[in-house]
Amino acid sequence: MDLFTVSLTLAGLLAVFLGGSLWIGISLFSVGSFGLILFTDLPAGSILANAIWNNTSGSAMLALPMFIWMGEILFRSKISQNLFNGLAPWMDSIPGRLIHVNVFACTFFAAVSGSSAATTATVGKITVPELSARGYDYNMSIGSLAGAGTLGFLIPPSMMMLVYGIIGDVSIGKLFIGGLLPGVLIASLFSVYTVTRCLINPALAPANKDKYTWGQRVRALPQIAPVAIMIGVVLGSIYTGWATPTEAGVVGVAGSLFFAAITKSLNWRVFKDSLMGSVKTTAMIMLIVMGAAYLSVVVGYLGITRHLSQYVTSLGLSPYLLIFILSITYMGMGCLIDGFSMIVMTTPIVLPLIKAAGFDPIWFGVYIVMMIELAQVTPPVGFNLFVISSLNNDDILAIAKSSAPFFLLLCLATALITIFPEVVLVLPNKMIGAY
Repeated sequence: MDLFTVSLTLAGLLAVFLGGSLWIGISLFSVGSFGLILFTDLPAGSILANAIWNNTSGSAMLALPMFIWMGEILFRSKISQNLFNGLAPWMDSIPGRLIHVNVFACTFFAAVSGSSAATTATVGKITVPELSARGYDYNMSIGSLAGAGTLGFLIPPSMMMLVYGIIGDVSIGKLFIGGLLPGVLIASLFSVYTVTRCLINPALAPANKDKYTWGQRVRALPQIAPVAIMIGVVLGSIYTGWATPTEAGVVGVAGSLFFAAITKSLNWRVFKDSLMGSVKTTAMIMLIVMGAAYLSVVVGYLGITRHLSQYVTSLGLSPYLLIFILSITYMGMGCLIDGFSMIVMTTPIVLPLIKAAGFDPIWFGVYIVMMIELAQVTPPVGFNLFVISSLNNDDILAIAKSSAPFFLLLCLATALITIFPEVVLVLPNKMIGAY
């Protein structure tokens, strides 16, 4: 049977399994098994065992549950509420006022949670009712939240970058640091847009009746301090080479437990719920990673990756045209499947093409995470849209319409890092460690 038929058969099986609501991880395992049994005489069981062990036994994988647990603790403690209270006085004099709290709170929280859903849910529970009560434009409020909430995947530590680094055998420490400046770039674009819109139409952000003094602003800084300290310790330890991402994850968990305790929001229920939440999320991600690892090995045995790389290379596409085609493909995938699946299903196939085109794997890791950010605000499977809808019982399409300007800004940011890859690579190239 020719390779095109084999590829079409596997793609069709995957579409049937996913369309039938079979778990993504089980679907990947099933397609891999069918591929080996139907088209080879290789022992499927032995290959399955080796693929799972090789992709889950490394120390880097231990960082995943650590960062997830850190985010779960912060999600359930008073640290997020204190972050809002600490930022609000500083935003009062900027056009757009408290709408900027959405952007900055998501940026800060993303830097310690690693999860887009946790960032959106945590910040949204606090800011959306507050902004509505103060008369802020509702569409701007939820649109900025949907857009800024995606930063949970980009600003380190990032669960998506961890998975990409493990599958693509790319330095996780350099990936984390590489996402820092693009994250700041996106947050800046969001804030500039908010300032511009509110200068044109001041009614979008009514003036606050309470005027904050500089003394009140300074006294609010201790409420921001826990998150700022954790960002500095976690990212600083990775950047300087003092700790691996795994060790930094453990430091982050210890720090989140410490700050939750001193804010008197750590009790047995919070501890147990955060631990169980991290176990469930880690198990879900690991199942997908193992299934994808198995399928990627099968695809390699069948020669699909090699022949696809040779075919695309023979087309003579320019590097930027290749990125444009991939961008359209990822946007289409983002309408149908979640971000983790996008990474694990495409990285083994696409990464060799990217390297052949002359792109840096660190840069591509940041790029693919930004593609997933776009998917987070794209119906019908835009997860941030579902999170906001669950908070306010709003229509998904209405939320998507409100977030459309921020979607376009994410597209602009992606174009900028493609034209100027130094935005991603300048900090990783200066790293002392290379974990």
